[in-house]
Amino acid sequence: MMDSGVDFQLIDVREPHEFEICNLKGQLIPMSEIPENIDKISKDKTVIIHCRSGARSGRIIQYLEQEYGYNNLYNLAGGILAWADEIDTSMPKY
Repeated sequence: MMDSGVDFQLIDVREPHEFEICNLKGQLIPMSEIPENIDKISKDKTVIIHCRSGARSGRIIQYLEQEYGYNNLYNLAGGILAWADEIDTSMPKY
């Protein structure tokens, strides 16, 4: 999606210290800050949410779908660890 120029939103739900180690240049909204930042999450385009391994982002997606009616959310399978293994092997892992 990044390479093809698709218009989508990428949200990183990890903590700031994790984001500093490595990131995909998405918008950082830590998991604990999602409720007060609902207005920053698009309902009009595809939204990819990611974390380190996919667990936190999966919980956030479930929460947003149940509580706010989102139907445009996708989890980056395997999180940034899978990205580092499969897409950018030069990316630091932690």
